[in-house]
Amino acid sequence: MLDRAMEAMASVVLSHRIEGRNVGAGSERALIDPGRALSFAAVPDGGPDDVSAAVAAARDALAGPWQSMKPADRGQLLMVASQRLMAEQDRFALVETLNVGKPLRQARADVGTAARFFEYYAGVADKLEGETIPLGPGMMAWTEREPVGVTAQIVPWNAPLAMLARGLAPALAAGCTVIAKPAETTPLTALMLADLLQEVGLPAGVLNVVLGPGHVVGAALAAHPDVNHITFTGSVATGKAVMASAASHLATVTLELGGKSPVVVLDDADLDAAAEGIMRGIFTNAGQICSAAARLVVDRRVADKLLDDITRRARLLDLGHGLQDPDLGPLASETQLKKVDDMVQKAKMAGDRVLAGGVQASGPGYFFQPTIMASRPDRPLAQEEIFGPVLTVLEVDDPAEALRVSNNSRFGLVAGIYTRNIDRALSFARSVEAGQVFVNRFLAGGVETPVGGVKDSGIGREKGLRGLEAYLRVKCTTVAFDAS
Repeated sequence: MLDRAMEAMASVVLSHRIEGRNVGAGSERALIDPGRALSFAAVPDGGPDDVSAAVAAARDALAGPWQSMKPADRGQLLMVASQRLMAEQDRFALVETLNVGKPLRQARADVGTAARFFEYYAGVADKLEGETIPLGPGMMAWTEREPVGVTAQIVPWNAPLAMLARGLAPALAAGCTVIAKPAETTPLTALMLADLLQEVGLPAGVLNVVLGPGHVVGAALAAHPDVNHITFTGSVATGKAVMASAASHLATVTLELGGKSPVVVLDDADLDAAAEGIMRGIFTNAGQICSAAARLVVDRRVADKLLDDITRRARLLDLGHGLQDPDLGPLASETQLKKVDDMVQKAKMAGDRVLAGGVQASGPGYFFQPTIMASRPDRPLAQEEIFGPVLTVLEVDDPAEALRVSNNSRFGLVAGIYTRNIDRALSFARSVEAGQVFVNRFLAGGVETPVGGVKDSGIGREKGLRGLEAYLRVKCTTVAFDAS
């Protein structure tokens, strides 16, 4: 399978994509296969000059062929891109797994999600309608929805293709142009997607890809005066820095800044369904998703039974290289492995109790055992984002305490609840501090359902029709005429 993955990426030119051209100057950065902890390729690191060239290309394309393309034709282009992505699902998934480490079936699902983003927003491109405003005799007013302009997509390393498509597809549907900055460690599928879009007819300069570290390339993008909107997913500290840079030239921002999402299990819950949702929520992509089920808030009357089940399931998970399609792959980098291990070891020393796992797994790659730990709401394990396969268990006495514990966090991305009582479920959904709530199925929904955080989890919404709003601005035209 490794040979197939290397063959799949053999045709990828490892360079920036600026105005439809491959640009490869700059120092090189090694890409590491996290399942083997071995380098398998190298890409150039860009700088401010590359960013300036990409922004200029995007600005020219905005005023050129992209602006003159009919909305229906934009939609058709996005639909063809969706179909091509599905036709090449295996090739994209192999490269994504090699670069990120996630199990192959999860990478295939991510390619499917990316294709669905293009399909969904393809259907919207020719339906971005305005409104008329009644002003009375002799006056007419109407609104139009225009593309916001040049946009930047600063993409994280945990789901490079799906996260890029999540912002890129609505931006293109709205008529914007884009500079994408993939994470420096996982750039490959962004380059492949840029090539695919060019092959299906995207004009040169509409999508540009600049490789390199966030503190150089990402910072230059956020500060560039000709970038009108920035979509960023990453840490709280970096998100605040992006927002501050954008404010210097009044660019708008969409920020998803992580989470410490609670999953509440009440005493009347379907425990089998809850266990399945928790396992999916915390161990998908080795826990490296912003909306991971990081905190299990469980009624102590059912805690023992539920914990017996999920610890048993966790111990049965098989670990391995992502290309072997295991239950659990490696963490994406040595840095992330050290972070997870450090937080777990400190939690042990603080008195948090290990129910399963709790140590690094053997092997040459960056593996950590699926871990379940009992803690308290005020401890770091329950407050800080770990971004690994670590579930923090917090026992409570009743629904009111479950809500208090759930809201006891600086984050507010998603939340979940398992209960057979609809009154309890809706009361929780109304009162929990989160941008998205799942009832009786954690991580339900899809491309159609908007997501975004409150508190330190960020601002703005992505996915669904709400995801278009960041890429559009409203122009109002008012006309006075002779009504006689």
